[in-house]
Amino acid sequence: MTYDDLIPVIRTLALEAGDKIMEIYDSADFGVKVKSDDSPVTAADEAADALISDGLRAAFPDVMLVTEEQAESHSTTGDTFLIVDPLDGTKEFIHRRGDFTVNIALVENGVPTRGVVYAPAKNRMFYTQADGQSVEETGALDKNTVGEITPISVSDADNAALLVVASKSHRDQATDDYINKYNVKDSKSAGSSLKFCLIATGEADLYPRVGRTMEWDTAAGHAVLTGAGGQVVRFDDHSPLKYGKDGYANPFFIALAPGVDLKEA
Repeated sequence: MTYDDLIPVIRTLALEAGDKIMEIYDSADFGVKVKSDDSPVTAADEAADALISDGLRAAFPDVMLVTEEQAESHSTTGDTFLIVDPLDGTKEFIHRRGDFTVNIALVENGVPTRGVVYAPAKNRMFYTQADGQSVEETGALDKNTVGEITPISVSDADNAALLVVASKSHRDQATDDYINKYNVKDSKSAGSSLKFCLIATGEADLYPRVGRTMEWDTAAGHAVLTGAGGQVVRFDDHSPLKYGKDGYANPFFIALAPGVDLKEA
């Protein structure tokens, strides 16, 4: 598998999954179930997962695949793999708030190197090109024709007036206490992996996550942010966030433009 092979496949699968998700999102009603970890799952999660995982296995049968909605994949181990969250921000989907995304990433040697984040309700798509540069594609977002591509890059952060983004569904006092260590000009909330993309485009400088996440929640956004010049570090010691961890669970982390003067936890 080469990057030139990978990128068109994950772009197309993300768009196809987005169409399936929006078909269910726009329906009069959709069922919500609760998984063993008490998180919600809908028919849209399951349909998007089936479409993406089938497509990836057909295109890259020799590459390990980890996907949120297939529990048996969570016991696989390795440091190089494809990882999928077919619908990140299920709570946003259920409440029809639009801040949900399709996420597909390639992790190599524990590092997310390529990925796509697609927000179908917002008509925004971000991905890494084969050369590693992250872009936002605009226009009709057609599965068969690539639209206008704009390279994206992180801000030149002003530490006297930072732009902070935090979780819409999981913001808590610990998050606010950490944010208060900075000189903040503006703070906004966003759901799902869009927070990484807002830093990647320079619309925000800092995203601290003091709460539970899994690698499939973050890998694609992490790859997009890296390809735009940003970084993701552990909350505790500011070392790079690595992937392929036991159970695919993340520690607390901080995503940032590199000009941010990081504060201690």
